[in-house]
Amino acid sequence: MNEEKSFYQEYEIFSKRTSSSAFQHQFSLLAPNEQMAFIMAQENFMRREPVADIWIVNRKHIRKIENEEKQTLARLDNKEYRTTKGYGYLKKKWRQYEQQILDEKEILSWGGERK
Repeated sequence: MNEEKSFYQEYEIFSKRTSSSAFQHQFSLLAPNEQMAFIMAQENFMRREPVADIWIVNRKHIRKIENEEKQTLARLDNKEYRTTKGYGYLKKKWRQYEQQILDEKEILSWGGERK
């Protein structure tokens, strides 16, 4: 990577609205240092909507996945059982199983034969 020397650095701003919500990326900004990035984030974002927490991350500290590494993310075709949609047939199968057990002949057989 070619990094040019610059007075400004790129920062990514993340925030969450409540203490129980997840962090969301809000925007990127240029600032000379972390403290100035925090002040700019407060002025540009925190005054507009409620914020419970904020993260300021220098972009150079974020690692991006390379194209060669993306190949390792590809799923194998025979692994559908690992996803929940792979089990979608079970409800239908269970219903068929229950219907086979409680058919009319079996229910009548429970009473026994009377003479």
